[in-house]
Amino acid sequence: MFRYSKWTLLREVLLWVAALIMLLPFYLLINTALKTSADALATPAFQPATNPTFNSFIDVFQSGGSATLLLGLFNSAVITAGAVIGLIVFGSACAYVLTRRLSRVSTVVYYMVLVGIVVPAQLGLVPLYIGARAIGLLGSPFGMAVVYTAMLMPLAVFLYGGFMRAVPVEYEESATIDGASPLRTYVQIVFPLLAPATGTISIMTGLIVWNDFFTPLIFLNGSSAATLPVVVYSYVTGLVTQWNNIFAILIVALVPITVLFLIMQKRFIQGFTGGLKS
Repeated sequence: MFRYSKWTLLREVLLWVAALIMLLPFYLLINTALKTSADALATPAFQPATNPTFNSFIDVFQSGGSATLLLGLFNSAVITAGAVIGLIVFGSACAYVLTRRLSRVSTVVYYMVLVGIVVPAQLGLVPLYIGARAIGLLGSPFGMAVVYTAMLMPLAVFLYGGFMRAVPVEYEESATIDGASPLRTYVQIVFPLLAPATGTISIMTGLIVWNDFFTPLIFLNGSSAATLPVVVYSYVTGLVTQWNNIFAILIVALVPITVLFLIMQKRFIQGFTGGLKS
């Protein structure tokens, strides 16, 4: 029987203190964004806004051309969605083949794919850029999504492969006995069981793609398909000391990926804890 003791109270107090410390940056972010430019410079960051206003959010969409920030949001959303979908489709299929068709060739290919996790992506950036330019992938959201899919494929194969080994083979054997083809077995039997791994990969790769600054700066340089981090960088360098507007832009960039995490957090946790139940 559970007994509420003084140690339980102490643990709860420590957890609340830790939670407040972790939420402190969000308070500073929102509080500063709700201040006027004068208050943001004249008052301490911890002091609550005396006259909260949403003018900073309006200003960031109007100053410098509202289409720039909106276009950055749209481009980042398209690239992130395209890359995540590509990683889920191709990463899961590749991991399924490499983990189920046990042979010397599949084992060698699997470990060669895993080498891509260890080797920094920056080492292959020049040949990747040359190859992307040769096939016309530069300067477009679709091309950027393909590039990210290729760069993050080793991570997706590794996560899917590790989780797929926990899926009992009996499910597939039963489907084969019932006359299902390998493709139908994978689509209708195996892939739905990988939902926790899919949630984990969606959040991890989505965060990487959404927040990446260097790769879009190189592959989308000079085009109108700039992603949100590049747009935020250009805004911040132009605003200089307008901290309320800068923090408002950061909140705009933070909201979409936070919503994705809140939607997928259950699958994300299951993916890390091996959430498959026979």
